[in-house]
Amino acid sequence: MNASKSSLKYKKAIVGVSIVIPVVVAILFRFRLENIQSFSFLPPIYAAINGYTAIILLIALWAIKKRKINLHEQLMKTAIGLSLTFLLMYIAYHLTSDPTKFGGEGWVKVLYFGILISHILLSIALIPLVLISFVRGISQQFTQHRKIARITFPIWLYVTVTGVVVYYMISPYYN
Repeated sequence: MNASKSSLKYKKAIVGVSIVIPVVVAILFRFRLENIQSFSFLPPIYAAINGYTAIILLIALWAIKKRKINLHEQLMKTAIGLSLTFLLMYIAYHLTSDPTKFGGEGWVKVLYFGILISHILLSIALIPLVLISFVRGISQQFTQHRKIARITFPIWLYVTVTGVVVYYMISPYYN
């Protein structure tokens, strides 16, 4: 398969996945699985996964700056795997548990929702950015990879760190 056909195949897959994931998550938020034990133990686990992902992203940045390309690639694959694990746990929790309302008031409530909204919107935008960065990296399109990775990295780091912050802000209100 030539490069343009391969690129088109990846582009279609990236667009599809980037649309399907947020739509499916939004649809699943409307459902609760009945007669299944709540997975209420998951939020601290997936918050920790976000924290670990942030650390791995920082180590991956260090690795590429030191030209440790194989280490960088393995760390990025790990970060993607952790992000997928987070997503699966997040969905499982929300399918089995009632939503938790934030109980803070005043400026703390404004801060919480500001962080939460930016976290959600950027996590949606992050899907195609990560996929494009990954495809360009593994297909050795390093110039294009660097260009998109410079955008992807700070957004991904922000999303992982704010995921932990959101957890700590809402955790006192879990049932």
